[in-house]
Amino acid sequence: AGGAPGAMAAAAAGPWPELEAAAKERRRELSLAGAAVAERVAAGGGRLPEALLALPLLQSLELSGCAALRELGPGVAAALPALHTLVLSRNALGPAGLGAGLGGPLPALRLLDLSGNGLEALPAALGGAGDGAGDAAPAFPQLRSLNLSANRLRELGPGLARAAPQLQELLLSGNRLRALPGGLLPAAGTPAPFPLLSRLDAADNEVAELGADIAALPALKSLDVANNQLRELPAALADCPRLKEANFRGNQLRDKRLEKMVNGCQTKAILEYLRVGGRGKGKAESAREDVRKKKREKQQKKDSGDGEQDEVEEVSKLLVKVLHVSENPTPLVVKVSPGVKDVRAFIVCCVLKGVNLKPGNALKRFLTMQTKLHEDICEKRTVATIATHDLQLVKAPLTYDVQPPDELKIMPLGRKEIKAKDLLRQLQLEAEEQRKQKKRQNISGLHKYLQLLDGKDNYPCLVDAEGAVISFPPITNSEKTKIRKETRELFLEVTSDTSLQICKDVMDILILKIAELNRSTLENKEGSGSDMELDAVCGPGNLNLPLVVEQVRVADTDGNLKVLYPSKTDLATVSSLLTVIR
Repeated sequence: AGGAPGAMAAAAAGPWPELEAAAKERRRELSLAGAAVAERVAAGGGRLPEALLALPLLQSLELSGCAALRELGPGVAAALPALHTLVLSRNALGPAGLGAGLGGPLPALRLLDLSGNGLEALPAALGGAGDGAGDAAPAFPQLRSLNLSANRLRELGPGLARAAPQLQELLLSGNRLRALPGGLLPAAGTPAPFPLLSRLDAADNEVAELGADIAALPALKSLDVANNQLRELPAALADCPRLKEANFRGNQLRDKRLEKMVNGCQTKAILEYLRVGGRGKGKAESAREDVRKKKREKQQKKDSGDGEQDEVEEVSKLLVKVLHVSENPTPLVVKVSPGVKDVRAFIVCCVLKGVNLKPGNALKRFLTMQTKLHEDICEKRTVATIATHDLQLVKAPLTYDVQPPDELKIMPLGRKEIKAKDLLRQLQLEAEEQRKQKKRQNISGLHKYLQLLDGKDNYPCLVDAEGAVISFPPITNSEKTKIRKETRELFLEVTSDTSLQICKDVMDILILKIAELNRSTLENKEGSGSDMELDAVCGPGNLNLPLVVEQVRVADTDGNLKVLYPSKTDLATVSSLLTVIR
């Protein structure tokens, strides 16, 4: 029985200045990261130091990316009763290693992140094996967000609903789940589980069955089951009263019409299709087809020419014309150095011409749109990062390269030229100061961006023909190529350390959003004097001139093609909203 305290004492054998400072300053937030922390944890047998238990005021704790961390150690929950944010991602914590630390209730905890730990089962406190169940009080009565993504979970039990009854967000992507909701929901007759759960993310699993009991989640607004093994979608999805966003892409659905709708991301249309019966309801579908046929015949009699209505509908869609490399006398090429493979391997680029950012607040809306994409599909820049440049200020050819932190220099947006190493230190200090001034309860987004480069010996960068760095992903791009109201031609860049397909998917959405923004700007004619500005750009009354997307080749240093965007298969995910002229 005396072994555990001794082990924690061993973990504290080396100095922990972060904990000493936190105790002295009576801090409420603590983030532990870096090689020195990992070494101390390893020296302590893979456990947290005992000094951590002497911080009862602590409200936010993050210790991520430490492969040596295998156990929390006993008494963490009891010692930190005020904790509302606990981030333990990308460690090596198993159910047993979590069990002792989370053995008691955490009444104030609102966010728990256990992603990337290789968990094959949940700890007992979260309803795993050994869960006491019964009428015991919930272990996490205030928990709102639970991140279990990138583990090895094959199933979830009903104990989670008892342990965290107020859960609003459950992230399960990148596991090995076979069914959903599966055993997540308690048996019929018990109180409604998860009455507040609005987001359920289970992409990239092995889900072959999406059960009809998904409709038992009354608050569900967002459902992501992309890249699974689903063959059918249950009609009960249409009974989810608040479902607004659903992602079913990457499943081999039997109903090919439904699959086409899924690839177009038409959530409302998908739910309506399921509501009226979808596949297998031949009479209903035949009746609708008869109505459509009669309308077409009536229209043909009314109109003198065939297909006029289709032309009207097509004209109303957003237009994008692709300019192929072979048609471009001065195509832009990006060369990739071998060193990026180990840092941030994937990049996709293109040129977009015909944008209009001058009227009203068009430029502000453009920048806001980019920020939202970073937050949503780029998952706070963790899976991909977007950079947009004024093409007229880009000096080609470009090289996607890596440089050491003390050699890489950039003129960040709104700042003077600075070394990357000093920029990151400066940003870290600014973020820390902002956190103190605003008394933020959560670790700021800026902190999260900076941690994406932890442990990197070299940083990725896009360098122009003059040797200037115009982009430093995922942190910033350069003042040198900054977009202005007068910008008409864009150079777009998406990078990722995850996959090439993610870069392409993000670029597809980016082009769609810019096309939507451009159309809105032209139609609304916003801002003073905008009528004259728009007529000068588009010609009087012509609001449907297509944006032109010029293909950009990404090649290795020997000139061998790595990526050409957009290829024939690109922009397919947005084809329902965008007409692409190739």
